[in-house]
Amino acid sequence: MLKKILIANRGEIAIRVASACRQMGITAVGVYSEPDRTAKHIQYMDEAYLLGPASPLESYLNIDKIIEIAKNADCDAIHPGYGFLAENSDFAERCEREGLIFIGPRAETIRLLGSKIESRKLVKNAGAPIIPGMELSSNNFEEYRKAAEEIGYPVLIKASAGGGGKGMRIVEREEDLADALESASREAKSAFGDGTVYIEKLLKKPRHVEIQILADSTGRTVYLFERECSIQRRHQKIVEETPSTALYPELRRKMGEAAVKIAKAAGYLNAGTVEFLLDEDKSFYFLEVNTRIQVEHPITEMVTGIDLVAHQIKIASGEEIPFEQKDLHQRGSAIECRIYAEDPENNFFPSSGKILLCSEPTGPGIRCDSGIYSGYEVTVHYDPILSKLIAYGENRRQALERMSLALKDYVVLGIKNNIRFLYDVINHPEFHEGNTDTGFIPRNFPEYQIPQNDNDKLKYALAAAVYHSEKKSPAVGVYGKSEAPTPWETLGAFRLF
Repeated sequence: MLKKILIANRGEIAIRVASACRQMGITAVGVYSEPDRTAKHIQYMDEAYLLGPASPLESYLNIDKIIEIAKNADCDAIHPGYGFLAENSDFAERCEREGLIFIGPRAETIRLLGSKIESRKLVKNAGAPIIPGMELSSNNFEEYRKAAEEIGYPVLIKASAGGGGKGMRIVEREEDLADALESASREAKSAFGDGTVYIEKLLKKPRHVEIQILADSTGRTVYLFERECSIQRRHQKIVEETPSTALYPELRRKMGEAAVKIAKAAGYLNAGTVEFLLDEDKSFYFLEVNTRIQVEHPITEMVTGIDLVAHQIKIASGEEIPFEQKDLHQRGSAIECRIYAEDPENNFFPSSGKILLCSEPTGPGIRCDSGIYSGYEVTVHYDPILSKLIAYGENRRQALERMSLALKDYVVLGIKNNIRFLYDVINHPEFHEGNTDTGFIPRNFPEYQIPQNDNDKLKYALAAAVYHSEKKSPAVGVYGKSEAPTPWETLGAFRLF
């Protein structure tokens, strides 16, 4: 078993990995940038080291510095979390070269699956279904034009080297193709250092359904069922759930077996996710493989009882997966809402500033993976995700009810956030019916505005929070406790809506 792990990340995912290390008796080593000196994730580490300035290139993307810290701290391994260097094959290869275990797939697997064009070829050869599209990229516009004509409009331009909506454009007609190709390639080059793009057919009203897999060094590979991730804004997920309301047992089995087949063809090791698009006829098509732990992994943990991060570490230590496919079952239902520092009324523009007050919900079936606290400063330098709120129930109805109440109880004051928007999404009649697809938000919330009475409540709440944060603390009493009530004690059952 590994003895000491450097966690090359920040925020809630760094805390999640550190918690797994603590339960396994492993020393957790954290890293932080200058503005993250007071970050919450540092408090969960046994040791913590400064990486550098705020810029990701000088801190959380600084491979040389991360390797240097890991070796000086006598670490056995590095866990990359998600984002930053998690899917960087050069980083994985460097770890291997330096005698450090990279907790994830092998470098060559990351490199292979990191190219959407190459992974499409692999999946096609493995006999799994793919969306009609280009097999090769090109520098010749005429080849793109011919491909789009053969596939049929509308088409989707996609970056070969990345995801998250970067380098992605929908093209409805031929006259818009040239400009869309140029802008998509430019954005992909800026985001991933690779401007390669390709074209595939745009499916109408697809669902985004992904399959969680685990694979060990003996070749044993299992799937841990699905997560539906169709609720997206700007091609990025904000609500996920399992089981999917669209799947039935036979379809679930076929998608799971296809995911395992793809993983085996790629020589996959450790945890990963095979993503599919599901059309209106319940036909599914390969989308991509995420070679890391996913943001939404907690809902799989809730319904399977499997600690995915712990198994990542065990597999990296050389242990075999201790269960077979027949041993795995889904129990109940789980939903995750991603809490972002962003303004839903302004095209989800990122928000920054000081959190004046943070009160997280608790209760039966509620889990909150959080990287924030009252007084925390949200900067512009990193992804605006603040936390993940997860609700589990014996069935979907109970999970929805618990999530609805938890969102009403979740108080984050001082910065713009999407909590009220998420509440409106999961309480939408179509969501309750399970009628979701990737166009759900633009179709049902084209110009979202927070109800005016909620804005008024927010103003009063902010005034109260500012008052409490600026109020001087009185003398400490006999029992080491302030004689005046704290904001936490005066908040009570306060809600914004």
